Amino acid sequence: MDAFYASVEQRDNPEFRGKPLAVGYSEARGVVAAASYEARRFGVRSAMPSLTAKNKCPELIFVPARFEVYEQISKQIRNIFFEYTDLVEPLSLDEAFLDVTINHKNIVSASVIAREIQQKIYEETGLRASAGISYNKFLAKIASDYKKPNGFFVIKPDEAIKFIEKLKIEQFFGVGKVTAKKMHENGIYTGYDLKQISEQRLTRLFGKIGKTYYQNARGIDLREVNAKRIIKSISAETTFNQDKNDIVLLIMELYHVAQEVIERIKEENFRGKTITLKVKFSDFKIITRSKTLPHSIDNFQVFWKESKTLLKNCDFKGKSIRLLGLGISNEEKKQTNQYIQLSLDLF
Repeated sequence: MDAFYASVEQRDNPEFRGKPLAVGYSEARGVVAAASYEARRFGVRSAMPSLTAKNKCPELIFVPARFEVYEQISKQIRNIFFEYTDLVEPLSLDEAFLDVTINHKNIVSASVIAREIQQKIYEETGLRASAGISYNKFLAKIASDYKKPNGFFVIKPDEAIKFIEKLKIEQFFGVGKVTAKKMHENGIYTGYDLKQISEQRLTRLFGKIGKTYYQNARGIDLREVNAKRIIKSISAETTFNQDKNDIVLLIMELYHVAQEVIERIKEENFRGKTITLKVKFSDFKIITRSKTLPHSIDNFQVFWKESKTLLKNCDFKGKSIRLLGLGISNEEKKQTNQYIQLSLDLF
């Protein structure tokens, strides 16, 4: 979706349309959660301190976030996806991967499907979406960002390598400011530059993800669209396009993750007692923090309160964060007449 939060606010408030708008709070410690395209022309971006945003755009309008509304619209859009395929992997409230190789409508062309979905989203929600089409997830993600807003871009197999070589390294999915800086320090500015570096050196520089960078530079991404997994816990996580270190922004992101987890445990009737927070820093170090409650968790307010406390109690030591995740495990044993082993399908 294009500038999702801001676009929803402009849709629901005609007086905001065509004007620079930010979702967030304008106080001294406020942060921009989302910015309309009109605001972006002034250099206003998400994660920017509100005072900085107002200095860049004195006429900037601030509105508070309405997460419940964004969640409901996200469900509407996801239902449209399911009209075409069950292979839907959400990335966040406003992004998802779809595998339409085999689809419910037997449409041969992925481009035709993408156009239909864009139109249906507009007709049902009044919002515009960008679509990226390619033969793997890495390229499809880049394609979706390539011509926003209301974009449509296809990367064909025979065009992929030349396209990747011309990309700035910042356009690679998963390469934030910190990683890009390290890339630059090692002479890597484009996809072509990245392709010249051996897998061994990339692994030394960036750890395990170095292998992913090596493969991506060659148009390789073997990950399948992951709609269902058999697991012993219910979890969700989100990877940021840009690393974050502001606690207000991190709490907002964690809220979405918590909403997704609580929906999943209700769908699966999963009654776990242990909450686990996962934090991945910009240097790819991962820490986890857990708390086990005396009772199972099925209430959002309880889950959200404990999850937020886990995050606030983490000592970030000035580091930026690239990923947040939450999980519920340690399922309460059910009293039955016989032993039953349950496998949970996680959507």
